[in-house]
Amino acid sequence: MTETATASKKPAVFTTGSTMRHVVVMTATSSVGLVSIFAVDALNLFYISLLGQQELAAAIGYAATIMFFSISLCIGIAIAAAALVGRALGAGEDERAKRMATASLVYLVLLSSLFAALLYPSLRWCLELLGARGETLEMALDFMQIVVPSIPLLGMGMVLGALLRAKGDPKRAMFVTLSGGAAALVLDPIFIFGLDMGIMGAATATVCVRAILVIVGLHGVHKVHRMLGAPHVDEIRASVAPFMTIALPAIATQLATPVGNAYVTSAIAEFGDDAVAGWAIVGRLLPVAFGVIFALSGAVGPILSQNLGAKLYDRVMATMRDALTFTLIYCLAVWALLAIANPWIVGLFGATGEAAELVRLFCLIVAGSFLFNGALFVANAAFNNLGFPFYATIFNWGRATLGVIPFVYFGKTWGSSGVMIGWGAGAVVFGIAAMVMAFRLIGTLPAREAERSVDEDRPPLPPTANSAFTSGKGAIFGINSNSGNSDSDRDRRDS
Repeated sequence: MTETATASKKPAVFTTGSTMRHVVVMTATSSVGLVSIFAVDALNLFYISLLGQQELAAAIGYAATIMFFSISLCIGIAIAAAALVGRALGAGEDERAKRMATASLVYLVLLSSLFAALLYPSLRWCLELLGARGETLEMALDFMQIVVPSIPLLGMGMVLGALLRAKGDPKRAMFVTLSGGAAALVLDPIFIFGLDMGIMGAATATVCVRAILVIVGLHGVHKVHRMLGAPHVDEIRASVAPFMTIALPAIATQLATPVGNAYVTSAIAEFGDDAVAGWAIVGRLLPVAFGVIFALSGAVGPILSQNLGAKLYDRVMATMRDALTFTLIYCLAVWALLAIANPWIVGLFGATGEAAELVRLFCLIVAGSFLFNGALFVANAAFNNLGFPFYATIFNWGRATLGVIPFVYFGKTWGSSGVMIGWGAGAVVFGIAAMVMAFRLIGTLPAREAERSVDEDRPPLPPTANSAFTSGKGAIFGINSNSGNSDSDRDRRDS
């Protein structure tokens, strides 16, 4: 037996050893960068709160709700880029990969520019639809008018990071994201306080940060890996169908969360700027506290995929159980910490009145619902990585609509606190339902895999968790690809 043949029989890394250890290690390494990005986003809101106006925090909340739609659009495009480029690289077709990478950036620029062009003239209407009024409306509008034209820059940063992951260079993909976080850490206080620009400074810093994402990403993609070529019209046209086949359902799945979030924001807005400011603080606090669970939803995917490829169905089931156990322990620990630290958190952000009440309510009660949100994230990771992406879309939209609208609608009877509790209660229903379905589907894997071709492409792997009120820099961390160059894929081809 040749050395090559021997190497081809080497087990994929996640198919041996403790599944719990794989879950913990993968989640820990993935969460470092992600949590740091969420922390910088929270620090941005902290800087705004130091200006002493609740209306400023509320304005950021309204603006972030709308920007969340653009982030979801860009994530969907980045998923398609990573999937197609990764598959070409895995097949050894470097020139096709280069053409697809270039075409992906062209599509991103065209689609995101179109979105920005349509959004810009309707900003006031969108903000009013959410419930923004008076000075808060004008502040949010000023912020959005600066930030919206930079949506293509944000999208390029996401796609470039995704291309680096598809190339098998997660280190440089991490540099793209961390460069944005580091830049925000420096630029936010300079523009907000040093230049005395207030919320306009926060918007200007956001644009600068997005430009830095693109510069660092282009260095890795083009300068280091030479993944881009001159765009050709015929090649771009030929790539439209396969690109949109992946991008459109991915965008549809991603849009679920901002739709639900927009409804909650509009419901909260009925109770005034203080309530929206509290909701904005919760939106920035939540991903910092539970960023590890956001990371888990992406980190568990390769473990599930490799064991499925190796037909180790008992390890697939064990991985799911271990991921749930990890979620349970982590969420309970963080919930306890939030409950203990809630007075300090309220004081840190300068929250008063209804804003302070909502932050306390989240820390003491509603944070516990993330046990079930985490279960939903893990279930969606299973759906996407085990060949059932349709269920991820169904449960994402179910959570964002049936798991939000009726609960929040009836919760409004008890004021903004009722809205917050209703938002959390919906997670309980869909978290449990998703996990039950995930375990049922895992039980069907042996029969299902026996019937399918070993050469059939796996579906693309979209992020299974995304957070409202974030800048989008952290979204790069959640983008995986069905690259075709993983250990399990090579093992299947070689065998």
